[in-house]
Amino acid sequence: MTGQHFSELDTPSLCIDLTIMEANMRSMMDFLRGQGKNWRPHVKCHKVPAIAQMQVDLGAIGVTSAKSSEAEVFVENGIPDVLIANMIIGEQKLQRVAKMCGPGDPIVACDHFVQAEALSDVCRQKGVRSRVIIEVDLGLNRVGVRPGPDAIELARGIDLLPGVQLVGIMGYEGHLLTEKDGDKKKKQIWTALSLLEELRDEMLSAGICCDIVSAGGTGSYQITGTHPAVTELQAGGGIFADPFYLEECGVTDLQPALRLLATVVSRASLDRAVLDLGRKSVHPDIHLPSVIAMANGKALDDAEVTQLSAEHLTLKLGSEAQNLTVGDKVVLIPGYSDHTTVLQNECVVLRDNKVELTWPIAARGKLQ
Repeated sequence: MTGQHFSELDTPSLCIDLTIMEANMRSMMDFLRGQGKNWRPHVKCHKVPAIAQMQVDLGAIGVTSAKSSEAEVFVENGIPDVLIANMIIGEQKLQRVAKMCGPGDPIVACDHFVQAEALSDVCRQKGVRSRVIIEVDLGLNRVGVRPGPDAIELARGIDLLPGVQLVGIMGYEGHLLTEKDGDKKKKQIWTALSLLEELRDEMLSAGICCDIVSAGGTGSYQITGTHPAVTELQAGGGIFADPFYLEECGVTDLQPALRLLATVVSRASLDRAVLDLGRKSVHPDIHLPSVIAMANGKALDDAEVTQLSAEHLTLKLGSEAQNLTVGDKVVLIPGYSDHTTVLQNECVVLRDNKVELTWPIAARGKLQ
């Protein structure tokens, strides 16, 4: 298919507009450089080593992953600096991290001494060292040690363990991403980040390393990136600029880069079209996919996604879109890439609407 127009692809197909994605990467990198911050983008939105390499080539210091098996894919593909922003529990996972400490230099998040102690034991037995970062609960109420005495006590304990090296702290302000009032959102995020700043100061006063203060998802990176205590941002999804980030989180200066190509398979009524694209191809949680146009470029401004089942997506058609016929191909934008790329085996890379190459989604299914 190389060189052919994307409308000739079989459907459903997940596509990336490479020009837009590259522009998004540059926009994010330029912003962070301007703020004096490092970029350690999360890979969960794409799970593609080639994209991670593009980010590193542009200036990212490494990447962030969700799981140890996911991190392994990127270390094996030449990205040594991977932050595993998750608690690593279980012998298989610990052994996997220790194995990565040869070709790579991973960082593992901890919020309890038991986690760090177990990692210390395995690394000591294997004769390697793993970096460790403490996750602090900034109000999301998910994981993370409580800020204050609990956090500094944990830092003191980890700092004494062999086989691991405490290098800093992290937190996620994810509960504040969708606040609509811009001033209120900034105030709340800065208040949350002050918890990291206070812990950093306590650690440094106690002679404990805190070189890294990591935070910031895509929905908040343009605010989090301005906080003086933060040293690096984990925002990754901005390279695709999903409608969730643009419409619900107020992110600016980015454009959607993902495309889903689907075919009209049924026209049972004048105001309804059904596409061969369902929940097995795009997940409706977080944000519904948006209709752009037909694959030939004709606008579909009054077509709206109303329902998804396993294999089908239903469009409600206004008067201007009612000339859709069975066999027509339709282009949509996934509402949230993290829940979409994990459903695919590969993504088709487009330049000027023509197929340039195909990337396997190598870290798909890496859940351990």
